Amino acid sequence: MRILDLIPITTNLWTAEVAAYVTRHLLPDTEVVSQWLTHGPGSIEGEYDEALAAPEIVQRCQRAQADGFDAVFIDCFGDPGVRAARECVDIPVCGGFEPAVHAALGLADRIGIVTVLPHVVSLIDGLIAKAGLKERVVSLRHVDMAVLDLHEQSVLVDKLVDQSIQAIVDQRVGAIVLGCTAMVGVKEALSQALARQGYPVPVIEAAQTALITLETQVRMGWRSSRLTYLPPRPKARSWWPGDEAVPL
Repeated sequence: MRILDLIPITTNLWTAEVAAYVTRHLLPDTEVVSQWLTHGPGSIEGEYDEALAAPEIVQRCQRAQADGFDAVFIDCFGDPGVRAARECVDIPVCGGFEPAVHAALGLADRIGIVTVLPHVVSLIDGLIAKAGLKERVVSLRHVDMAVLDLHEQSVLVDKLVDQSIQAIVDQRVGAIVLGCTAMVGVKEALSQALARQGYPVPVIEAAQTALITLETQVRMGWRSSRLTYLPPRPKARSWWPGDEAVPL
């Protein structure tokens, strides 16, 4: 099985350490190939960045299917371009939000998400509302760190612990979802820190969960519903000069 990990920004965040961490729970015959965009934002931290990234995301998903990939992970918690891509390809596609939140729903009644910046809060709040999960996802907080600063892991963990405890105490949250797929390598430290302070709650890391979800969907032969994601109707569609588009 081959899964494309599409990082929907122009910054390559896929290091050997990241690859080893996010693929550690996959089966031995699953290959994950990473790519990133040639056009778009350097990071996604709001609706504007998502809009800039979406055209090439859809194009790359079409190309992935043509190249024989079995699934595509759009490696961002905001799920940019996910629904549009599902209309255009017949292989499973997901972002970071749906798999992580749905996994958390099976582990606790009240879910908390901790994301990066206040700019992202309204974006994720919209995803929660669209999914009809307002009564279950009861806390949405941020650590006030830019995506490209998340490599400062000691600072990140301290902020995650603080925000998670506030969610647990104030909103009676029973599971924490890390609300950015670039929050890699901190799940264990956060979980241990919370347990030491008397809060033994599950912590869900989005990238690992998304890849495992796609792996399962491929093995089960599941595809997105063609009643929900109807293929686009043929019509004239213009792209930027010099950009190669896959015709629909």
